[in-house]
Amino acid sequence: MGAMKKVIPLVVLVFAVAIIAYSQSGRRITNPPPPAPPVVETPTEAPPERMTPAMEETGMLPNRLLNRELKSLDKGSFRLSDFSGKVVVVNLWASWCGPCRAEIPDYERVRKEYAGKSVEFIGLTTEDPRTATDRVQKFVRDFNFGFRLGWADADTAHTLMNGRNVIPQTLVIASDGHIVSHWRGYARGQSRDHLRQVLDRALADTTASSQKPQQ
Repeated sequence: MGAMKKVIPLVVLVFAVAIIAYSQSGRRITNPPPPAPPVVETPTEAPPERMTPAMEETGMLPNRLLNRELKSLDKGSFRLSDFSGKVVVVNLWASWCGPCRAEIPDYERVRKEYAGKSVEFIGLTTEDPRTATDRVQKFVRDFNFGFRLGWADADTAHTLMNGRNVIPQTLVIASDGHIVSHWRGYARGQSRDHLRQVLDRALADTTASSQKPQQ
């Protein structure tokens, strides 16, 4: 009889534990945690150059580029709009670029030939001033590069190159801001002669425009 009394409480205890375990297990199955909310990506606006006509369509440099402050290789800065009324030659180059090394002496001859005329020669390197300043300065000294020199930030380079990431590139811009000629790469002798021809045409157009009677 005494042993029977000990068995009954033990059975009751086991039964109670089984009920608690079952009830807890049931909560985990029938009440799962709510799912995480979905991630929604907010669309971004297209960059300005994709929202406005390309230079090939307008034949003009965009005002945002003409008026952008460009850092000089030496101290100071300038804007392309500073040379309004002049024919402007813009050459995109880099110190590591083999064709640029061949092109610059040719273009330097042209620059000297047009000294005193209404032409501004500008060279913009596509390199990073934070890491390439010493290398670029040495390059300029070694090649006696006499252009007005500056750094082309990423957006300036992309816009001038019209999305085609090749150097060297050269643009000749008339005194009224329209692009007279834009070419990529370098051909020995031919690039120099082409630059002369384009400059002569642009200067002739500038003279003709200035001589037109005012309405």
